[in-house]
Amino acid sequence: MPDSLTCETATTSVVVLATTPASGLSCADGTLLDRLTDQLATLPVRGVQVVSAGGGGLGADLREVAKIVRISSGAVVVLPADLVAHTEALALLLEHPSRNTAALVSYDAAVAPMRPPVRVEGGKIVAAGSSFHLVPEANATFRGVLQTGEADLASLADIAEELAELADAGRLGPVTPVEAIDLLLVGMVRSGVPVRAARLGQLHADRVTGQVSADTAIGRLAEVDEAQVRLDTSVKERDGFFATFFVSSWTRHVIRPAARLGLTPNAVTGVSIGLAVLAAVWFSAGTRGAQVAGAVLLYLSFALDCLDGQLARYTRMFSPLGAWVDGMADRLKEYVVYVGLAFGYAHGLPWRSGGPEGIWHLAVAAMIAQVVRHAVDFSFGGARTDAARVGALWAKPVRSLLESADGGRYGVPRQGILRLAQRMERESVLRWLKKMAVLPIGERTALICLTAALFNARVTFVALLGWGGVALVYQLVGRIARSTR
Repeated sequence: MPDSLTCETATTSVVVLATTPASGLSCADGTLLDRLTDQLATLPVRGVQVVSAGGGGLGADLREVAKIVRISSGAVVVLPADLVAHTEALALLLEHPSRNTAALVSYDAAVAPMRPPVRVEGGKIVAAGSSFHLVPEANATFRGVLQTGEADLASLADIAEELAELADAGRLGPVTPVEAIDLLLVGMVRSGVPVRAARLGQLHADRVTGQVSADTAIGRLAEVDEAQVRLDTSVKERDGFFATFFVSSWTRHVIRPAARLGLTPNAVTGVSIGLAVLAAVWFSAGTRGAQVAGAVLLYLSFALDCLDGQLARYTRMFSPLGAWVDGMADRLKEYVVYVGLAFGYAHGLPWRSGGPEGIWHLAVAAMIAQVVRHAVDFSFGGARTDAARVGALWAKPVRSLLESADGGRYGVPRQGILRLAQRMERESVLRWLKKMAVLPIGERTALICLTAALFNARVTFVALLGWGGVALVYQLVGRIARSTR
């Protein structure tokens, strides 16, 4: 029978499977189950239901999970009570703003009985294993924590019931209750449900089987500074070149002071918009000194634009409004700066059609180019999301749960363009060149600042159109290749 704890302010429920003997192992906080529930109490969890061993075996455990999931709303996290993990590791799922279907993985691919293999591609788990299910070319291991988004709860319940029937009939080999969550992940992946890979990084999350392994795992936790890891992970790991080396290298030191001052991400976004407007005002003056001042203000505006996201991740103050405001602010700031640059270039010069030397035509062309590029990006992302949603609703399971080997669709050769893109991701220099090629906002900001401060607005717009045109072609080719994969 499940016991439950509740918290009314959260949207995620937790199911703890205390069905193995290791759940009752002792630690400084009582038992491992006590330690885990204490950790969950510090996280935004609406309810914790503990499923104790009832003697019915694996099938009974899976049916209990299905029963709880069917009456749940919001995301549901399933994890074992024999888990020894950093609280920050649990927060990777429980405090993630998307509340989508995800699993905690480590890129340490050393497979062990309590560390089943998985294969991760593009941030998604595309193959998952158990003692019965094999995973060719595994590159990570599952660490026992599975979160299911609200849209996928029905799928999880169906999978749990199907697995329970197979386990009771002995058709999954010698699997035990220890593998309940591993099997659920296998079922979700093979049923075509997109499962995000939440990467542990420096943090630890290990399942244990005995007192010695429990003591060792708890001792390992002290080797990691969770506060420092939280700060490090608040800075985007795969950001653009300019943002990584010329902005985040110093804004990371501002995150904690900003948090202590009580600054919110939205407040930082507001200051960033104000600095961009001031930059546009200085650009509109048209003098060399004003151009340099505008460039400095625009750089600081972009730095704060990076800082607001870092602060949001550090404080975990996420909101749909904040995400929308941040995205809209980026466009607003950029286009206001274009207007300021065009005014500054035209200042004091004789007016002709399109302004002096067609500067307004160039400004409008640069705006249109950026609008088209963003439309390509966002429409492609939206199309992939819609396709995944329709596929999850209509598609039959990709692979049978009774097949022990995992091949099939994963053996399909990739197209040459995609192979080249993946090779570029592995090579450090090529990876940075690939990121710069699409002219992300950091590179655009740097381009505007340098050309405006050293030359003039005409050079700025010509450079934006030239590089932006190359980026647009690159994006179109890549999107077409991925769409026809």
